[in-house]
Amino acid sequence: MLVRISEIEVYPEYLDEYLTFARNVGAESVRKEPGVIAIYPMVQNRDSCQIRILEIYADQEAYKKHIASEHFQTYKQGTLHMVKSLDLVDMTPMNPDGMKEIFTKMK
Repeated sequence: MLVRISEIEVYPEYLDEYLTFARNVGAESVRKEPGVIAIYPMVQNRDSCQIRILEIYADQEAYKKHIASEHFQTYKQGTLHMVKSLDLVDMTPMNPDGMKEIFTKMK
């Protein structure tokens, strides 16, 4: 399993447009790609230009397929000029088995 938090700062003048891109690519990726477990974009309450995206992939191969997908490339190329900063933070789950419980509760 690959878990990452993308820390993104968006220029204020592009915020609404960026959020549309982020929502769309997240939903499309989960729907179309079996190896994409979750792409969950969030906006900080204290600064709406600060975006965090929780990304969970089955494995490294699923991530590689994701970034090569047409819908991700459309997102990436369409938002490059909107992003002030980007930091991809890989995470180590402390309780990987707990993930199944979380998603079971969501149903």
